[in-house]
Amino acid sequence: MAAVEARVCETAGCSSEAKLQCPTCIKLGIHGSYFCSQECFKGSWATHKLLHKKAKDEKAKREVSALTVDGDVNTDPWSGYRYTGKLRPHYPLMPTRPVPSYIQRPDYADHPLGMSESEQTLKGTSQIKILSSEDIEGMRVVCRLAREVLDVAAMMVKPGVTTEEIDHAVHLACIARNCYPSPLNYYNFPKSCCTSVNEVICHGIPDRRPLQEEDIVNVDIMCIFNGYHGISMRHFNAGEVDEGAKRLVQTTHECLTVLHRCSKTWCPSIESWEILYRSTPSQWIFSGSSYCGHGIHKLFHTAPNVPHYAKNKAVGVMKPGHAFTIEPMICEGGWQDETWPDGWTAVTRDGKRSAQFEHTLLVTDTGCDVLTRRLDSIRPHFMTQC
Repeated sequence: MAAVEARVCETAGCSSEAKLQCPTCIKLGIHGSYFCSQECFKGSWATHKLLHKKAKDEKAKREVSALTVDGDVNTDPWSGYRYTGKLRPHYPLMPTRPVPSYIQRPDYADHPLGMSESEQTLKGTSQIKILSSEDIEGMRVVCRLAREVLDVAAMMVKPGVTTEEIDHAVHLACIARNCYPSPLNYYNFPKSCCTSVNEVICHGIPDRRPLQEEDIVNVDIMCIFNGYHGISMRHFNAGEVDEGAKRLVQTTHECLTVLHRCSKTWCPSIESWEILYRSTPSQWIFSGSSYCGHGIHKLFHTAPNVPHYAKNKAVGVMKPGHAFTIEPMICEGGWQDETWPDGWTAVTRDGKRSAQFEHTLLVTDTGCDVLTRRLDSIRPHFMTQC
């Protein structure tokens, strides 16, 4: 607290002389906010912090107004950056959405850098955790919830809807199920889901850009419930798309099916990806070595790594009790990628489209369960079986 000229304390019921002012209010340009002591300040925090939120919301509105030219939001926040394709971000982003305090939070939720200390502790290990019966039940529950949230997002995908609006629906759907949205503040990711449009391979940040006819978009849903993570992802056609987009999305979905069947044999992951590579039409190629599937349970990302490309050096055999994701990424053109200046959005270097699907799987004594399969009770007419 900074010392200032004496005023009257603004705490209700207190008329003492006040010589302290809230530092956040000073930073935000809020007038007043004088208190007589730290105790009064802390006692008023529940209501006082609402002033901060109001000031931040007003600042965001002013920024939108400043970025607006002839009714259009400025879509080039990184002056001089050379985009690989036609897609542009629509900034500024809406403020980070809050998660109620009664929902269990991961260790990175409040870390200033979004770092998961539990993941860092096991970083570099190749040992795959065999889940207990309690772990398996926890994974089944969270994956069912993640799939429910994905089906909510699916209803939002259509021309004219912004990816910010999809993210808002996802956030509310997670909260309604007492889930924490896994991406939120994970290494400072600002949103509750990923939305990857056209040439974006993965990790697209939802923004103010409305979806358009002929867009294809991936919606990546990740939830935490009772400490367990579940992931469900699929690609959608935003409206009427060309035949090339239809073939790309369908081929990627077929690759997901091939991988699921291969996983049932418990074969080494290197063999499964060789089979997938051979089953893919020659005009499609994988997205390279930058991104892969991974182990998942109480850790968001852990061993094993599951590569998306042939002739990799992955080793190991899937065993009962192993939980992991499969997430084939297929590109129309070259496999090389690059990342936007936001540090997250991965795009094809040649600007051509990419598609991706993802399931969370569990190896059992009799095969492999798709924990994030679609519920029989929900079958949107525009979605293919997955």
